Amino acid sequence: MLGMATPFPIHGGNMSRPILRTAFCNRVGIEYPVILAGMGPVAGTGEPVATGELVAAVSNAGGLGVLGGVAYSPDALRAEIRKIKSLTDKPFGVDLLLSPNFLVPKSRDAIVPTAPKVEQLPASHRDAIARIAASLDIELLSPPDDSEVLGDWIEPGKSWAGSQIEVLIEEGVPVFASGLGTPAAFADELKANGVTILSLVGTVKAARQVAADGADYVVAQGTEAGGHTGRIGTLALLPQVMDAVAPTPVVAAGGVAGGRALAGVLALGAEAAWCGSAFLVSHEANQPDLQKDRILAAAAEDTIVTRLYSGKTMRNVSNPLIEAWEREGLQALPMGAQGVLIRDLQYSIEQAGRHELLMNAAGQTSGMLTARRPAAAILEEMVAEAAEALDTRLKSRIHVAV
Repeated sequence: MLGMATPFPIHGGNMSRPILRTAFCNRVGIEYPVILAGMGPVAGTGEPVATGELVAAVSNAGGLGVLGGVAYSPDALRAEIRKIKSLTDKPFGVDLLLSPNFLVPKSRDAIVPTAPKVEQLPASHRDAIARIAASLDIELLSPPDDSEVLGDWIEPGKSWAGSQIEVLIEEGVPVFASGLGTPAAFADELKANGVTILSLVGTVKAARQVAADGADYVVAQGTEAGGHTGRIGTLALLPQVMDAVAPTPVVAAGGVAGGRALAGVLALGAEAAWCGSAFLVSHEANQPDLQKDRILAAAAEDTIVTRLYSGKTMRNVSNPLIEAWEREGLQALPMGAQGVLIRDLQYSIEQAGRHELLMNAAGQTSGMLTARRPAAAILEEMVAEAAEALDTRLKSRIHVAV
C-alpha cells in the first residue's frame, strides 16, 4: 500500500524527509520506490554507466541502486559487487541480459555470444558504412588486432549469463534485473537463494511471458525511455501490463525523471519507478562530460529511436551519424552482427576525436534535465516532489465525491 506524503523528522536535526513507501520498498528493504536503471555501456565508451559509485549513491539515498553488469566477466563482476558493498550497506541489484545468445553454453570450439566476420556481412551494408564515413569526413580505419576474445572467460558447458548469475548468488545480491529476455532458465535457482527478480518488457505479450517464467516484478518500459526501448508509450503500456499479469506487481519505466511523473505512475498502481535518464547526468554516472552535456542541452524532441548501434531499437540523443544511417534506409542487422558492421566506423570516430558522434543514450525526459548534480540530490528532489503531488496537489486540484 502506498504511504502518503507525511513528513517525519530526521533524528538529530530540524529537517524532515517525506514518507513514500510501497510494498516493493518493504519487499527489498529500501526507503523509496525509485530504482536506478542498470545502465550498461550506453555512452559509446564501452564501459557501463551504472557502476559501483552510482549504484551505492542511489542506494545510500534510499532508492535501489542497480549495477549495469552485462559487460563484466565473472571476476570483474565479483570485484564490482564487492566494491558496492564497501560503499553501502543498503540493498542493491545487478542487471544482466538474458537474450538467447547469452544463454547458449560454450562448446570446446566456440565462444558465445557469436558474431560474424565483417567480410561475411552484406555488401550493401558495408558500402553504406563507407558512404557514411565519407559524408562525415571520417577516414575509415580498422582497429588493431586484439588477442582477447569476447567472452573468453566462459568455461566450457557454461553460458555468458549463467556464469554471471553464479556470481550474483555466491555474493548474495538481493535483486536481479534483466533488461532483455526471460528469467525462465534461472528463476528457480534465484528464488531458492532469496533473490527478487525484475524483468523489463516493452509489450503486453512479453509481460505475460516473463510473469509466467518467474519474474517477481514486471517492469513495463514505455518508448519514452532511453537506451533499448519499445514503441508503446508508458501511459498506454503500464495499465495494460498490470491487467495482463495480475497479481504479479508491476514497476513503471520510461519518462520518469521527476517527482510529478513518479507520483503519476504510483497513482496508476505501479509499485516503483525504474529511472535511467535522470541519473545519466549525475556526478557519479560513468560517462564523459560531453555525453552528459549533450543530454542537458537536448530538448524532448532531440532524441530518436535507431537500430544503428546494436541492431535493436535504442533511443539516443540524435547526431549526424544517426541521421546519415537513417537516410540510407537499410534494415539493421541482428544484434551482434550490427555491432560488427559499425565497429570500424566507431573506432575511426574515436581516433578522429569526434566523440559527439558516439552513442549517447537518453530518454525523452532529457528536455527537463538542467544540471549535473549528485545522484542523492536527484533522488531526494524526485521523492519530495512526488510526495507533495500525492499529498497536496491532487487533493487541492481534484474533488472526489463518493
